[in-house]
Amino acid sequence: MSAPALPAIVLPSRSYAAFLFDMDGTILNSTASTERVWGRWAERMGLNVAEFLPFMHGKRGIDTITALNLPGIDPAVEVEQILRAEIDDVEGVVAIPGAIEFLAALPPERWAIVTSSPIDLARRRLETAGITVPRHIVTAEDVTIGKPNPQGYLLGAKRLGISPSDALVFEDVLAGIQAGEAAGADVMVISATHTIRTETPHSTIPSYTDVVVEIAEDGMIAIRRKSGSSNS
Repeated sequence: MSAPALPAIVLPSRSYAAFLFDMDGTILNSTASTERVWGRWAERMGLNVAEFLPFMHGKRGIDTITALNLPGIDPAVEVEQILRAEIDDVEGVVAIPGAIEFLAALPPERWAIVTSSPIDLARRRLETAGITVPRHIVTAEDVTIGKPNPQGYLLGAKRLGISPSDALVFEDVLAGIQAGEAAGADVMVISATHTIRTETPHSTIPSYTDVVVEIAEDGMIAIRRKSGSSNS
């Protein structure tokens, strides 16, 4: 059997005032760590681990556990225990290929991270992956309801002083994609951590290795194919 074809690079044709990035699965890969910690928790709760893990990606822990409505469980207590375990377990957390260079090329006032992770975990994973914590970051503590609600992306755009319609959101999972859509932003899907090819109407790249940032004289930002890239 031949290997599945690599996802094609499909880029937006317009420019943007700023970029908004999800963190896990979008600029860094923390899947192994996340699934180790949450898998152990799900097993302890008597859940079907294989069915549960895809359900929890991209969402705040408190929203995930609350939605399960497990009897006798205090979601706040469980989330705190899981958070401590995730901070302790960062084995295998690495930057998505090309992400460090791509982010470094952006003006610091023109991009932000919007993550479902709490701030302590976000800082820990970014440090482990070698990614500088940006000037602007929206974390789980900054919103009252997480993705797929657009609150985080709306706040990210507000902190950058732009309209959400002038932002390009970078995401990897459905909850985040839906949040970007609901915010009124364009969405770029990063497929680096996908094990199954995602069917999406949005622009898609497998990683950042074949693309570059292009900044116009008026400060607007575009993403372009790197010269010599063979992926199409």
